[in-house]
Amino acid sequence: MRTLRGPGSALPRNTCITILAKAPVAGFAKTRLIPALGPEGAARVATQLLDHTVTEAVAADLGAVRLLGAPDAAHPAFQAHAARVQLGAQSGGDLGLRMHTALTEALAAHPLALLVGTDAPALDRERLRSAAKALLRHDAVFVPALDGGYALIGLRGQSWPELFKGMTWSTARVMADTRARLQGLGLSWHELPAVSDIDEPADLVHVPAEWQA
Repeated sequence: MRTLRGPGSALPRNTCITILAKAPVAGFAKTRLIPALGPEGAARVATQLLDHTVTEAVAADLGAVRLLGAPDAAHPAFQAHAARVQLGAQSGGDLGLRMHTALTEALAAHPLALLVGTDAPALDRERLRSAAKALLRHDAVFVPALDGGYALIGLRGQSWPELFKGMTWSTARVMADTRARLQGLGLSWHELPAVSDIDEPADLVHVPAEWQA
């Protein structure tokens, strides 16, 4: 893995940021937080995470921002952002197929693409900019998650299905297995510092205090 040099390089504003998000419906979103917050409280945190992610993606000023909702983009929490992002629905299939499809779509119209969920409040505009800059020198970029997965993937030029097919998602092996697949494909990549996901009640310590979750 090569490291990125020249952090002051020009901002690549030809980057598409795609956000994958579940509709913040009680009992549907952030269900693992329900034991601590209840269904409504978990949905409220999901809305806060969604709003934060969209705000930071737009503020990164890298290019187009797409918000792909599940099961569709009809929920008012998605529609609230219609004026500043491109709204759409996620494709069918497992998480890997949905990620690969979203990146393929983005890269059909843009040379660089970043893909994020809404689980990591530490993915702010500066981290997004750093990720896009890394793609000027590498085939891929990642922000690993402290739980062994990753909170951001970025690709340059094309999406490789081998990075997504048959992956054991939601396990501590995801980032390690992804590194092995990157090596097998002969791709260069860069990793930014790891961040925390908000998945379990113990993760709520990473929710910004001003959200009053």
